[in-house]
Amino acid sequence: MTTRVLRAVAATLTAALALTACGGNSEPEEAAGGSSAAEGFPRTVEHAMGSTEIPERPQRVVVLDTGELDSALSLGITPIGAVTTAVSDGFLSYLADDAEGVEVVGTIAEPDLEAIAALEPDLILSNKVRHEDIYEQLAQIAPTVFAEKVGAVWKENLLLDAEALGLEDEARAALEDYEADAAALGEELGDPAGTTVSAMRFVEGTIRVYTAQSFIGTVLTDIGLDQLQLPTGETTTFAELSPEELTQADADIVLHSSYGPATDSGEQAVVAGPLWPRLGAVTEGRAFAVEDDVFYTGIGLRAATLQLEQLRDLAL
Repeated sequence: MTTRVLRAVAATLTAALALTACGGNSEPEEAAGGSSAAEGFPRTVEHAMGSTEIPERPQRVVVLDTGELDSALSLGITPIGAVTTAVSDGFLSYLADDAEGVEVVGTIAEPDLEAIAALEPDLILSNKVRHEDIYEQLAQIAPTVFAEKVGAVWKENLLLDAEALGLEDEARAALEDYEADAAALGEELGDPAGTTVSAMRFVEGTIRVYTAQSFIGTVLTDIGLDQLQLPTGETTTFAELSPEELTQADADIVLHSSYGPATDSGEQAVVAGPLWPRLGAVTEGRAFAVEDDVFYTGIGLRAATLQLEQLRDLAL
């Protein structure tokens, strides 16, 4: 079903984007009475850093976080520039094919302002969490739109990006398709509310257990699954455990991944250690290794849709 959803989204976008250059240099075709590609522009977009006027439909878009890259590609827009994560020289695996040819303009932590300016973008998309400190510099390069937060608010961020791109209707339709697919998966599971999931990620020697206020948490909620909740610290997105506290992360189902190589994240040592077999999910064969790019690093409609597809394949 998720494959059908993606095809339906692509079909919906084809008509809307037929007159729009997707991040390239070609000019939009002229229709009788003016350029239909310019419909709805100029427009003013309210966002986390204030308001930004976008004079024309963007054709040269730069994105500075994984969520914005996911949003742009989900809406049929291929950016001319994007950043990578700190642990990879390339784009996230599930976006790499469609992002082929997109120029790398630094990392999320350190965007290359000179490289961004050299691309002469007409829109920059990012968020306040990552790049509040450089907003003014980015805004001098091109109209810049920032989301307030990241993660659990991915749907709102998709709609904000769509507003800046002039693709609001397409974004709403795509979200409706995703939510219908998530509900269908919940029905297939029978009693999802009676199943508790532990969303576990190994990061630099610690174990993060993600909450319902995280990106993966929203997907599990949309399916109807219950999620393990542990006390959190400063962040509400995840609880952080030491390897010695592993058993606190047990649940009916464990979804685990590694940020970076398993030897560096600590996953390899924990899975080979004495506490891992003591997890009920492990002994019952319900502990599943999942792709980090899709379930944790990636944020957005494509990642969420792929999560549904992969969770369905796991036959939870």
